[in-house]
Amino acid sequence: MGSTKLLQSMGWPQRVGLLLASRHTFQGGMIVLLLGLGTGIVYATGGTAYAYPYMMLVPVLLAASWYTLPGGLVTALAAGIAMAVMPLDTNLGVEQTPTNYLLRIAFYVLLGGIAGWLFQSRRQAFIVHRDVARTDQHSGLANQVALNEDLHDRISHPALTGQTTGVIQVKITDMTDVLEALGLKAADELAIAMSQRLCQAVRGGGQVYRISPDELALVVLDVEPSDLDAISHRLVEVGEESLLIQQVPVRVQLAMGSAIAEGHKTTTELLREARLALLTSIRLRRGHTHFSPTFDKRSLESFKLIARVRDGLAAREFELHYQPKIRLADGQVCGCEGLIRWRGDHGRLIPPSQFMPKVESTSLIGPITYFVVQAAGAFSMYTGSESAISINLSVHNLHDENLYDLLVELIEQSSVRPERLEVEITESAFIRDLGTARTAIQRIRDLGIGVSIDDFGTGFASFEYLQHLPITGLKIDRAFVANLDGNERARKLMACMIDIGHALDLVVTAEGVETPQQEEILRQLGCDQAQGFYYSPALPAAEYRAWCQSRSSTPDAEPPI
Repeated sequence: MGSTKLLQSMGWPQRVGLLLASRHTFQGGMIVLLLGLGTGIVYATGGTAYAYPYMMLVPVLLAASWYTLPGGLVTALAAGIAMAVMPLDTNLGVEQTPTNYLLRIAFYVLLGGIAGWLFQSRRQAFIVHRDVARTDQHSGLANQVALNEDLHDRISHPALTGQTTGVIQVKITDMTDVLEALGLKAADELAIAMSQRLCQAVRGGGQVYRISPDELALVVLDVEPSDLDAISHRLVEVGEESLLIQQVPVRVQLAMGSAIAEGHKTTTELLREARLALLTSIRLRRGHTHFSPTFDKRSLESFKLIARVRDGLAAREFELHYQPKIRLADGQVCGCEGLIRWRGDHGRLIPPSQFMPKVESTSLIGPITYFVVQAAGAFSMYTGSESAISINLSVHNLHDENLYDLLVELIEQSSVRPERLEVEITESAFIRDLGTARTAIQRIRDLGIGVSIDDFGTGFASFEYLQHLPITGLKIDRAFVANLDGNERARKLMACMIDIGHALDLVVTAEGVETPQQEEILRQLGCDQAQGFYYSPALPAAEYRAWCQSRSSTPDAEPPI
């Protein structure tokens, strides 16, 4: 306990020096002990005329393995001298001749030199191989292997390091753009330049590793969770500074996730936590996120849910709920949006937020969307009303030939008129390839089905795609509706978006309406449709039809809150 406290009270260089001194003292003492022990055994067994002098090769070989050529030569010389001055026969008192004396010394030195050279060559080859294995061949930075080894050394000897180790995984989110514009060499130069900037931004420098073409890992010592926010803030600022890559100014965006080696975490656990934090930053579009134990719980629950999706579809656990859309001009129900729900164990509804984000990035989105289309078509035929029903499509659905064929089949084999159907698509479905998205949307429009842009205003290229895509509606995100009551700027912004939609002959819908004041403001601004909890949440089919009948029978009644 006392030695542990002593180590922790020292600085890192002092700890390393003490460790090396202790190791050399042990090894040197062992060699001296074996030399003395061997000399004593040779003398006690009769002298150098017998076979026991070869025991002196043991400390020679040991010294060669520990200290390579210098250690082998010095120890061999000492062993040779000890054996040279030893009598040929201790019992008879016969001394060695000068020739035998010199030959014995030469023999030991030769063997010690050869052993030392072999061990030295082997060690140098190992060092070269280890350096290659620990280095990213494109950038020359330390790689994932080096990160694993260095972290293992630090967190496996907490008494020696005496410092808390933190890991920050950094993703250069614009690396793809750099690759496309400037090439692979430029991407490597960017990684090198960014690693240098990261080191300079951290007190004490830290150590940077390149763990993938667009990801770096920064290891920092003597940190607390509260320190990581300040460090990450500095690193975000570093990313916002332009870097000169191949004579081209490049500004990149960084996403970061961090974790700290607390308790008895292994290297694998620490890196996994940092990775989860980074993925959370990317998903939430944050600059930095520190790992929280709740990430593990959410990830495990999501993993289990995704594994059950196909079984849930087969067991008819999924259902479509319908949220009404209200025509603001007369307060009548003009349609609804079909929203998927999962009735899991014991009839409990599982919120879509717990499974849809993951489903949308897997092949499961196909079966889920097919179910939604079929359920919406069946509901539309059953109701027989003139109101429209809309469903949501993801980026994967937009280019799915099977889904297109399903829409064609729904129109041809049912009594549903295509104008009563509408699909809602978020900007992420076409923001990267506007031309391909335009072709896909035009095919849907050619069927007579309406296409509306969902969550309008929250993306990055709204005005760009409005002039190119053959859409029929805009759905303004709830974020712009929430502040209408008491924010003049929010009302002006809403008015602008409504005017833009009308200028392009689009039907404008506001989602997330929760108060009568919001409804009245939207009506005054000329918004066409609204939906939200002020009218009704999404309801099962039977309850939705009952709600519509109740509303039509009392048109002047206040909608439920």
